[in-house]
Amino acid sequence: MGEYTGAAGASRGAAAERDVEVARVRDSAVPTIYRRAGAGAAGLALLLSAACTGGGGTADPAGAEGEGDAVQVEITPEDGAAEVRPNLPVTVTASGGTLTDVRVEQDVAPADEQNTPEGEGEGAEAAPEDLYAVAGTLNDDETEWVSDGNLVPGTDVTVTATAVNEAGEETEVVSEFSTLPATEGQRLELQSNFPTSGQTVGVGMPVIVNFDLPVENKAQVENSIEVVSEKPAQGAWNWFGDQMAVFRPEEFWEPDQKITVDLRLAGVEAAEGVFGIENHRLEFEVGREQITTVDDAAHTMTVERDGEVVKEFPISNGRADTERYTTTSGIHLTMEKYEHLVMDSSTVGIPEGSPEAYKLDVNYAVRFSNSGEFTHAAPWNGQLGEANASHGCTNMSTEDAKWFYEESYMGDPFIVEGTDRELEVDNGWGFYQRSWEEWLENSATGEPDATDDTGTPGSVQGEAE
Repeated sequence: MGEYTGAAGASRGAAAERDVEVARVRDSAVPTIYRRAGAGAAGLALLLSAACTGGGGTADPAGAEGEGDAVQVEITPEDGAAEVRPNLPVTVTASGGTLTDVRVEQDVAPADEQNTPEGEGEGAEAAPEDLYAVAGTLNDDETEWVSDGNLVPGTDVTVTATAVNEAGEETEVVSEFSTLPATEGQRLELQSNFPTSGQTVGVGMPVIVNFDLPVENKAQVENSIEVVSEKPAQGAWNWFGDQMAVFRPEEFWEPDQKITVDLRLAGVEAAEGVFGIENHRLEFEVGREQITTVDDAAHTMTVERDGEVVKEFPISNGRADTERYTTTSGIHLTMEKYEHLVMDSSTVGIPEGSPEAYKLDVNYAVRFSNSGEFTHAAPWNGQLGEANASHGCTNMSTEDAKWFYEESYMGDPFIVEGTDRELEVDNGWGFYQRSWEEWLENSATGEPDATDDTGTPGSVQGEAE
């Protein structure tokens, strides 16, 4: 059993140096288009039209000849408003008619000095426009539209609304305002995420998001991140500290599907005066289902793939004369792997020079906890399949360890049974150690989050002061 200093699998801040593999918007102004209607108005399409009249008030009906009174349209925030909090809703109301069209445009400038960290954004590809679309809800009588999402801090916003009276005469109103910029030291950003875009992972893989600043308004941040899977499930977020959020499904993902994670963080108020500044998209694949079970008493490791046993190996677990040298039981996930690794006991609290100190060169190491547990080749261990003699790792023959190393994805379930040391939920990726009921109780929203593209459980917005 050994710990690798600086291991990329550690899910806390130690992984900060990893690139955040996400799509970014840097290059152009992005129009925000809405076509979502509220209950009772599902058939209404909010069609686009060009802004052509003055802002903030009621315009003359287009082409009207006095057949009826013009619709009174009011937009909040009002025309000319400055430093509007980006997490307040945009509201459009119509009196004397109904709304037929709402358009919101945000001037998301490239390399915005207010919102872009120095040195980032050069040459970045434009992300899909829909990442900056703030969806809205129209009420039953089609007289009020309220945005559901947040706006980008430090940007110019144009809201164009069209309404029609009973005579069919249109009124169009425009409001132009600007949002409050995120200030230096109060800009919430991603520090790292697991997995990264383009990866293929195991069926147990959680979505892990590490932030650079503490998050107090956890429910709002949870609701700003939507997880969508091709084979819908339900999941929820838990927090481990104030900077790491973890999403896992109720059960393991179904295999062979694509997962998309939209992090609409721009404008969310993570803590008082701390705003997210950028949206991201993460896309990864869930591969085949591979589940490994270790029977501590029988000294065997069985690998099942898509429900069929494909391999069974003789192994040697921790010798269990102390808790430190006892392999943890529970539902682990494989975290990372190394073809070659130096295991140094000083990284797990055993100082150099101690009688128990060790420093081993091992091959084909696959991590399954943060307390120094790996599967790895141990050609020196003559008790494979017969007795437990390791410092806590799962020892294997070189040939067997090489096969497991080559066939493992990050996020494969690795289940150890039969020891008297239970895996902690925050030891590595032990997130399935919490029952689904406990997981929901520890979510800031307290509600399951369906991965079927129907949105998140609650609001991302703050309350007006």
